[in-house]
Amino acid sequence: MLDTPVRHREGPNSRTGRAFRARLVAAVLVLLSLGLVTVYFRESSDGGLHTAQRIGVSVLMPFEVAGERVARPFRDAWGYTSDLLGAKSDNEDLREENEALRRQVIQDQTAARENDRLRELLGYVSGPEFPEGYHPVATQVVVRPPSPFRQEVVVAAGRSDGIRVDDPVVTDEGLVGIVTEVAPGGAKVRLITDQEVAVSAVVLSSNAAGMVTHGATANSLILDRVGKDALVNEKDLVVTAGWRTSNFESSYPRGIAIGTVKSVGQTDVDLYKRIQITPLVDFDSLSSVIVLTGDPDRERAGGATPPAKQKPKKRP
Repeated sequence: MLDTPVRHREGPNSRTGRAFRARLVAAVLVLLSLGLVTVYFRESSDGGLHTAQRIGVSVLMPFEVAGERVARPFRDAWGYTSDLLGAKSDNEDLREENEALRRQVIQDQTAARENDRLRELLGYVSGPEFPEGYHPVATQVVVRPPSPFRQEVVVAAGRSDGIRVDDPVVTDEGLVGIVTEVAPGGAKVRLITDQEVAVSAVVLSSNAAGMVTHGATANSLILDRVGKDALVNEKDLVVTAGWRTSNFESSYPRGIAIGTVKSVGQTDVDLYKRIQITPLVDFDSLSSVIVLTGDPDRERAGGATPPAKQKPKKRP
């Protein structure tokens, strides 16, 4: 068609010419810049180029100041936002680092306390107060049932460690309780503060005998069935009696500390003294215990007693 526009193709010569002209212009501009710089540095301060520079600066100064004032709020806002985000990120990093350090400190302090506690237990085991003929099994308290009516704990050692039912449990401070159930890797210990536990005991200073049972409040004990004529004073030490007859024996070895006498009372109509005891063991913070395993009679005989000749045990 006649009105169709005609497109002219550019040949290689036209493209080469444009490239040559561009290079020529760039070279001229470079030479001109070098010339102006050379003249600027060689002329005096009153020269034409210096004068033109001063005029240019004075003309452009208001625009520069205006631009600075316009841009400053945006630049300040950007800087504030950037600094705020950076501070939040740094604060979060510091918080995580502080939390990690806090956990590490807690772990270190817990391990240090456990080590100190184990050293105390080992000192008790190797000391003269440890019951003769028993094997110690040191273990940790892992569970404390939340029942106020059942004073029990679960320890992390069981049948595989040689623990059996009726094995007494102690610490270096005193008597804790007795094993009531045993599993391969754990055991349940009934504390002496439980209402079903009774321990034959004596007052060490006067040898006054009685029965230690649970008190009116949690973690309290009483020494019952002590005759009115027996001599008992405050702060006297109460220990296990550890009696043994030809057919029966106590489940607890003799001489294990239980507590100290808190108060002594009696009336004319009472058959026995009213003696309250403060236990030496802090049952609320009980963490490590020693289970006394083995039969002293077997140890002294040098071997295991046949089942037909074992002595029946009767608590307390």
